[in-house]
This record gives sequence, structure tokens and C-alpha cells, in this order.
Amino acid sequence: MDAFRNGADTLFILLGAIMILAMHAGFAFLELGTVRKKNQVNALVKILVDFAVSTIAYFFVGYWLSYGVHFFSSAETLAAKSGFELVKFFFLLTFAAAIPAIISGGIAERARFHPQLAATALLVGLVYPLFEGIAWNQRFGIQAWLEASFGAPFHDFAGSVVVHAVGGWAALPAVLLLGSRRGRYTKDGNVAAHPPSSIPFLALGAWILTVGWFGFNVMSAQTLDKMNGLVAVNSLMAMVGGTLIAVILGKNDPGFAYNGPLAGLVAICAGSDLMHPLAALVTGGIAGAIFVWMFTLTQNRWKIDDVLGVWPLHGLCGVWGGIAVGLFGLKELGGIGGVSLMSQLIGTALGITIAAAGGFLIYGVLKKTVGIRLDPEQEYEGADLSVHKISATPEREVSW
Repeated sequence: MDAFRNGADTLFILLGAIMILAMHAGFAFLELGTVRKKNQVNALVKILVDFAVSTIAYFFVGYWLSYGVHFFSSAETLAAKSGFELVKFFFLLTFAAAIPAIISGGIAERARFHPQLAATALLVGLVYPLFEGIAWNQRFGIQAWLEASFGAPFHDFAGSVVVHAVGGWAALPAVLLLGSRRGRYTKDGNVAAHPPSSIPFLALGAWILTVGWFGFNVMSAQTLDKMNGLVAVNSLMAMVGGTLIAVILGKNDPGFAYNGPLAGLVAICAGSDLMHPLAALVTGGIAGAIFVWMFTLTQNRWKIDDVLGVWPLHGLCGVWGGIAVGLFGLKELGGIGGVSLMSQLIGTALGITIAAAGGFLIYGVLKKTVGIRLDPEQEYEGADLSVHKISATPEREVSW
């Protein structure tokens, strides 16, 4: 029975890893559909190569920093270990690799290719594992201190803060240091439209992410005996809440409509195992509103050229998810309990601090040393031709 249970758990977490791996195709097509045609190839290549670099960084450094586990032993020794232990690395890697995939959407259309790969290695190898180890592996005694001080540790079941907020807040300094795309904002302060190149591809990317998200959330239980149908239903309700509110506030704009479910799913990750489905619906709806309002504000008033809106979507909705579990996870508000609002606030603030500081340091150093932005001619030509020497449209009908 032990062997059967171990095999079942290994298959369970392997299927989760595969579903989250497929989400990276969603990241790629969401970006492809949002950027202009001259940058579509770059979006596809960047997500794939970022994943490969993330694997190397997490295998050699990041996983050890987070969990104290390394793979520097013989294949015979590794084969003798539980299959679950090895597949768990694959599963958690797919979470770690979401960090550069998130950032990619914010810095699209003007970031240099190879410096971004260097940033990916540093973020996935050093910055992300620091907070991952704190939140999910009791590193540095912070969780124990929170529990002793406020009655419960910081709770983030599937990564509203650990993955999404960290990715969004690491992206913000990259976006600010890069500056806006040329022609995005005119000298007189007006906003020049850069409409999505393909709403169908944008929608395809959002659908792939949405479907994969049920592996992201449900299979964060990691073993079959801990799997909870409440996580699936709460994920569904948050997705629906985010969709409906984003459509209403976004006045039927398809970009908002297809980012609404993603906003709801980002927010529900942390508390999907504790909340009542009605609270999940509210959590997702508020996340949809946060995305629409803050995307509009950052793009049009603050003139922050975050191409896919990754800071509002992942950074702010992830923060809301971390806080929401401290509210709706309470028994008084229909939750299962075992959470503390103060622990959620402190844990979320710590995640923001580590991500933003790491992002500013890494991108700041890269900007000063090798540069992180395409030169004006390359940006005008487009990253596809400038970096990859090929266009998404073979006849070179590239939209400028």
C-alpha cells in the first residue's frame, strides 16, 4: 500500500507539473497577442528560453536555497530515491519559472534578449528562492516567529504572493528602468495607442493559463490525501468573479475580459484551501476591479508602460490575495480558520520587499554594465528582426 500510495502521489504531482508547464505556452501566446507584430517571434522565443535558463538556475542553486536539496550525487543514488522527491523538483520549478514569464510581459518590445536571460538566472537562482524558502520551508525562523506572535504563520497555499506578487513586484523596477516604448507617450503628454496585434492569440493564451491554473492550485496539495475539492471550486468562483467584474468595468474590452479571470485566479491562490466559495467569488471580483482600475491608471495617468499590465495583474492582485486570505480565511467570515491578518500583512510586505529590492538591484546593475534596452533603430525595426533575424510574417508585412 505504501508503494502504491507513493506511486499515486508521484503521478499526481507529475500531472500538476505538466499542467503548469503548459501554462508557459499561455504566457507566450498572451504576450504574442498583446505586442505588435514586429515583436511576436521574440515573445515566443523569450518564454521558452527563459524556462530553460530557469531550469538550470533552479537545479543548481535555487532549489537548494529553498529546500536544502541538491542533485550532486550519482544517477544510481538518485534512482534509488523516491520518484516523488525528484518529480517534486519539476513541479516547483514550474512555479519558479513563472517569475521571468511574468516579467517578460511587462518589459516586452524594448528589452534586450541576453541581459534578460542573465536577469532570469539571478532572479530564479537567488531572489525567488529566498522568499520561497521563508514562506514554504520555514527558512530563517520567520514563520515560527509569526505563529508565536500572531497565532498563525503566513499562509499562501498556491502562490498569490510567493509566485505572483514576487513576479509582479520584480517586474516593476525592470519596467521603470527600461522606460516606455518609443512613441507610446507623446511630448504633449498624450497616450499613443499600441493596440494588441491579435485578440485571438491573446484569448488563446488566457485560456491556456486558465485551464492550467487548476493544476497550479489544486495540485499544490502535492499529495492525493491532501487534495481538496474546495480548492477547485474556489478557483472556479474566483475566475468567474474576476471575469464578470472586468467585463463590466472594462466596458466589454476583450483585453480586460480575458485578463479578468487571470486576476481572479492570481488572487485566490493563497486562500483557495480555506475560503468559502462565496468569499472566493468576492475575492476574484475585487481582483478584476483592481486590474482594470490600476491598469488604466498606470498606463494613462502615471505613464508606466507595463505592456501586459503585469504589475497590476500579478503584483497588486497577488498582494490582494495574500491579504484576502487573512480576512476570508477566518471562521467569522466563513473560512476554515488558522490564519492571522497581521501575519498575512507582514508576510506579503516581506515578499514585496524582497522582490522589488532584488529587481532594482539586478536590473539596475545590468543597465549600468551591459545595458538592458534595444537601441532606437533596433526597437523601430522590432525585436523579431533585430534579435532573431526573422519576422512572424514571412512576407515582412510588419505593423509599425
